[in-house]
Amino acid sequence: MTQYLEQVLLTPGPTPIEPHAQKALGFAMRGHMDPEVFAVNARVQANLRTLYGTDANAFTCLLAGTGSLGMEAGFANLLEPQDKVLICANGSFGYRMAEMSERLGANVTVVKAPIGQAIQLEDVKTALEADAFKLVAVVHGETSTGVLNPAIEVAQLAKSYGSLVTVDAVTTAGMMPYHMTEWGIDYAYTGSQKCLSAPPGVAPVAFSSSAIKAVENRTSKVPLWYADLEGLQAYWDRREYHHTVPVQLHYALDAALTAALEEGLPTRAKRVQEVGGAALAALETIGFTAFVERPEHRLPTVLAVRLPEYIQDVPVRSSLREHNVIITGGLGETAGKIWRLGLMGESARPAIYHKFFAALEKVLNVKGLITAFDQQLGVSTR
Repeated sequence: MTQYLEQVLLTPGPTPIEPHAQKALGFAMRGHMDPEVFAVNARVQANLRTLYGTDANAFTCLLAGTGSLGMEAGFANLLEPQDKVLICANGSFGYRMAEMSERLGANVTVVKAPIGQAIQLEDVKTALEADAFKLVAVVHGETSTGVLNPAIEVAQLAKSYGSLVTVDAVTTAGMMPYHMTEWGIDYAYTGSQKCLSAPPGVAPVAFSSSAIKAVENRTSKVPLWYADLEGLQAYWDRREYHHTVPVQLHYALDAALTAALEEGLPTRAKRVQEVGGAALAALETIGFTAFVERPEHRLPTVLAVRLPEYIQDVPVRSSLREHNVIITGGLGETAGKIWRLGLMGESARPAIYHKFFAALEKVLNVKGLITAFDQQLGVSTR
C-alpha cells in the first residue's frame, strides 16, 4: 500500500482535515437511505442554517460535489434562458460565474474591477439603474487574488432593486459570522475543504425562501438534474431516493461543522485575523508585500503576498515542497508574482505557520521569521 508523507498544507484549499472529521472518515459505512444517515443529514441541515444565518424556512443541504457544483447549481436553479443576470467579476471565480450563466443561456452583464481590487458599489449601482436583473451574483472572497469584495453591500443594494442575490461564500463561510437573511442573500454556497476543513467532495448550500419560490415558479425544467432543488428536497426533507450520496463525506462534514460552531464563528474570525496579520508582518521583514493594497479589501482567509525581486517563485516553492511544505502561487496574470497562503479552518493555526516559516528560513537562508511571527502574536518564540 502506498504511504504518503504528512505535509504542511497552506494552499487556499484544500486545508488540513479537522481532527474530528478525520476520525469520522473511519466510521462504518451505512446505506444512503439508512435512518442513521438521515439523522446525520438532519443535524447538518440545522447546523448549516446556523452557519449561514438563515431563517427556519430556508433549505440547506450538501451537494455531492465541490464548491464549483455549488456555484453551478445556484445558477441552474435560479436562471432560465434569457433571464438577465449581473455578475461581479474581479478574478477567476467571478468570471467562472459569468461562463456558467452564459452556458445556461442567460443574458449576462459583467461589472468588473481590476485584478487585486475590490468591486466598486457605484459600478454595481450604475448597472442596476440601467437594467432590471433577475439575479445579481458576487464572489465574497476572490480566492484567486485574495480580495474581499463588499458582498454584503452588493446584496443589500441588489435587493433594493428587486433582484435575487447569489453569493460565493467559499472562502468566508465558516470563518466569520454569516447573516443571509439579514443581508438579503438568497443563495450561498461553499466547499467542504475550505473554511470547515473537511475533505473535498461536498458543497454546503443554502436557498432562502425567496429562492425556493423562484425555483417553484420556473416555466422550464431545471437543466441540471443532479442538483435540481426539487430532487434535493425529496431526499433531504422527504427522505426519498434521489441519488447515492457520499456517506463518509457526510459524516466528516458533520463533525467539522459541529466543531466550527462549537468554537464559535466570532472566535474563528478573530483567530484568522490574528494569524494572518502575524504572517504578513513576518513576511514583510524579508521584502514581501501585501498584494491587495487597501487593508479593508484583503481577504482574511487567503493571504496574497507579492514576491520580492530576489525570490524566484517556482524554484522556491519546489524547495519548500522538499521540506513537505505546500503553498500556492498566482493564477493567470499573477502567476510568478504572488503567493497565496491559506488561512482557512485548520490552516489558521500558529503551529502550522511555525513549520512554514522554519522551512522558509532554511530555503532562503534567513533568520527571524518565527520570532517576528510570534512577536506579532504576542507570544514567546518556541
